[in-house]
Amino acid sequence: MDEVHKDKDWSRDLKLIYDNLRSLKVVFTSSSVLELYKGTHDLSRRLVLYHLPGLSLREYVLFKYNRKLPLLSLEDVIREHRDISLELVNGIKPIKLWKEYRENGYYPFFSESPESYHERLLSILNVILENDLPAIYQIDFRSVLNLKKLVSIIARLVPYKPNISKLSKQIGVTWETLLRYLFYLDKAQIVKWVGRDTHGINYLNKPEKLYLQNTNLLYALADRPVNMGNVRETFLLNQLSVGHFVTYPEKGDLHVDGKYILEVGGKTKTARQIRGLKKAYVVQDDIETGTTGKLPLWMFGLLY
Repeated sequence: MDEVHKDKDWSRDLKLIYDNLRSLKVVFTSSSVLELYKGTHDLSRRLVLYHLPGLSLREYVLFKYNRKLPLLSLEDVIREHRDISLELVNGIKPIKLWKEYRENGYYPFFSESPESYHERLLSILNVILENDLPAIYQIDFRSVLNLKKLVSIIARLVPYKPNISKLSKQIGVTWETLLRYLFYLDKAQIVKWVGRDTHGINYLNKPEKLYLQNTNLLYALADRPVNMGNVRETFLLNQLSVGHFVTYPEKGDLHVDGKYILEVGGKTKTARQIRGLKKAYVVQDDIETGTTGKLPLWMFGLLY
């Protein structure tokens, strides 16, 4: 059953199937927006739920080139990055692969029609905004238009520290409504909301920083050359978010699992902004192998 959320009684019907047709196995899909554990007929004890993220860089290479790269933990990247990268770069060109992936590699349908990949991605984005969000959150046509306007504004600015009052005036909604819109977009995997709150996002906490959910969206929505600093930060956050909890630190770009501070930049990036901090590392683009305290950006694409 695909897009189960389009049936208003999906929760009741699945419960009836489970309770009365025990030999029938049901596999269903839905938008990431749908909070299935809050199903109106208590499905939480009856289903096994999987969240399927987009392809990692590692999965992209396997999918497109049938080349297996190792699955690494964050600790592997931090502690063993030099030995691992020296072994890998003898057989692959990681910078070339990363450049392909950041534009066209997050969603597996890139293989179906590479030349129209971004157009299809924008079409899917419209489906989420015009169909999925209204079906799940019961929002009206005006709200859909406001959400589109908000996505357009965010795409030109991310990653940035939002001024909620200013942004709400630009959209023409209240402060509370804007936070609710941002919450919807985060749930829909369009925008990534990063805050200081270790308990996650909600309607009451304003985001410290906003990103688009992945780098492919940055390129698809761009009406001007994409800023590489934005691409690097977005990629790093996206790959880390699958298996780790990421918040916004006082210094540096990302605080991972309450343990590591990461500052991301090009190959000339220094540790000046995180100097003196414990477990703080510079993540550098355009390098195949790292050095002490400096990690290759592409290796974070091997985390899942």
